[in-house]
Amino acid sequence: MPPRAAPTDYAAQAQAGAVTIAADFTGHSVGTQDGLLTTADFVVVEVGVFGAPAAKLMLSIDDFSLRINGGKKVIPREPYELVVKSLKDPDYEEPETNKASKTVVNSGGSKDGADPNAPPPALIPIPFEVRHGWELRVKRDSFPIGDRTLPQAGLLFFPYGSGTRGIRSIELIYSGPAGKATLSIHP
Repeated sequence: MPPRAAPTDYAAQAQAGAVTIAADFTGHSVGTQDGLLTTADFVVVEVGVFGAPAAKLMLSIDDFSLRINGGKKVIPREPYELVVKSLKDPDYEEPETNKASKTVVNSGGSKDGADPNAPPPALIPIPFEVRHGWELRVKRDSFPIGDRTLPQAGLLFFPYGSGTRGIRSIELIYSGPAGKATLSIHP
């Protein structure tokens, strides 16, 4: 994911030594370059790391954790591979056989015309090609790792299955080769 033009283009910024860590909390939305995906099991933070021109820094997702609502326990980040299982595309049209039938037939059975003794229709899974495309988008836009020239940016994922309405405060904690920083992000 390309970094934004400046750290101030993100909701929160903090210094860690000679670099600036910047971040936006996106809740359960996974904003990729190719469009929006969602995940019910993780919350997402878009992070940018900025430094002097041509500066290099060893980046690792292990350098980040998240604190929600001032809790004592911090939430470690998870690799994008674990997020893939829970991805959804709000624009994805599921196959017709997965949708409830709107046809009403008076069969003498239930009120909606369905046979009360009939087994539920089989669900057709999301095609491999579609799910694989979502995985590739998330992989490409995840936070980069390794020795990188700054600026760099990407998505970090933290396990959090609850809704975001109850979130009052978020702190992204960085502790890595550049130093330490805590970013207070407004949800």
